[in-house]
Amino acid sequence: MKNRIIKMIFFALAFSFAGCDLDEIQNPNAPTVESFGNGSSQADVQLLASGLEAIMRNDLAFHYDTVSILGREYYDLTGVDPRYTGELLKGPLDNNGFLTTRAYAAWYKAVKSANILIEAVENSSAGFTDDVKNSYYGYAKTLKAYSLLMVANRQYTNGIRLDVADPDNLGPFVGYTEALAGIMSLLNEANTDLMNASGNFDFSISAGFTDFNTTTTYRQFNRAVAARVALYQGNNSLVLSLLAESFFDINGDLYLGPAHIFGLTGNDILNAQFHVPGQSGQEFMVLDSWIADAEAGDTRVTEKSIELPGGTMFDGLSADYQIAVYDSNVDPVYLIRNEELILIYAEANIGTNNSETVAAINRVRNAAGLGDYAGSQTDDNELLEEVLRQRRYSLLAEGHRWIDLRRLNRLNDTYIELDRPGDNVIDAFPTPFAENE
Repeated sequence: MKNRIIKMIFFALAFSFAGCDLDEIQNPNAPTVESFGNGSSQADVQLLASGLEAIMRNDLAFHYDTVSILGREYYDLTGVDPRYTGELLKGPLDNNGFLTTRAYAAWYKAVKSANILIEAVENSSAGFTDDVKNSYYGYAKTLKAYSLLMVANRQYTNGIRLDVADPDNLGPFVGYTEALAGIMSLLNEANTDLMNASGNFDFSISAGFTDFNTTTTYRQFNRAVAARVALYQGNNSLVLSLLAESFFDINGDLYLGPAHIFGLTGNDILNAQFHVPGQSGQEFMVLDSWIADAEAGDTRVTEKSIELPGGTMFDGLSADYQIAVYDSNVDPVYLIRNEELILIYAEANIGTNNSETVAAINRVRNAAGLGDYAGSQTDDNELLEEVLRQRRYSLLAEGHRWIDLRRLNRLNDTYIELDRPGDNVIDAFPTPFAENE
């Protein structure tokens, strides 16, 4: 019997948003590919669409914690599991352990759910018109591409499978460059679908997508994700073109963007990245260097961290400031937001329009209570370092630092603190053991 993680039918609709109507589903406790793939009703398909957004929230903390610790943004000094200060910081990573497999499986659950949704729309008995079908396809393919990008960034040169539609005939592993190209192609397919879709979606989208709940505004989200991919591909001209079609606004709200939302009632789940300030067992600690390297007056320091009286120490590591990116256990987690797009814009303009780079840098600096950039406006490397510095503070714990250092050839001990003998720089997660069978 084959034993591959992404062969499984990951379809945990128990975590769907409260209020979804389950009456139309014959067996809501055990939905299968077949039950949705053959003659599914409109209600079935609508539930699948809502479930796809909901399922993407599962195990988010495992993704963000592991990549943030590898990028030395913060440490888990709770002592609950020594692998967070041992395996993640020293290596090698266990290809059969939860630090490797749990987030990998979670993202492929979302990919699988997107594939089921697409199949259900194709085979539905609801009589959807082509423009309604396209709205579902554009929605599903965008979230599928986003999920594949997240797992590709974890696996890097170890590769991912782009094609997992047929669990009995899985596609091959592809390298990072090919993965990015495939993800961009999927985003472009989704964009075309959305351009040929009805104006409104046929299903409910959560409040996290309030500003992106029509096919036109959702397409702006799609183009924003595509701009991130183009940045990773090193195609700056394409980045700028895509940003022009996204919700990028250099003068806009820095926190504009689609978000995962959480709740306290029903089948909802909590934001597990919130840590109670000062509470024992919640010692997720920002590295001291993040505090020391900050410019005086940077409001991001006080907004994203809080001093823990007396500090804490575990496994030879110590820190004084607890991470405080989220203020409560129902705070949203953004898939992508305008502040990132502004910094993408800044980076993409380096070498061709440095005045625009500086303008974008200043927008972010000023929002953090800092004065204008005072460095060279002609030294491209210095400008890149400034963009990287602003990304370090603006996007703390949002899953970027490790990827940024790697893609800019800075994933080394100049930028990564090795605070103990035996600590190492790790550039990728291994392929899970079950995938090698």
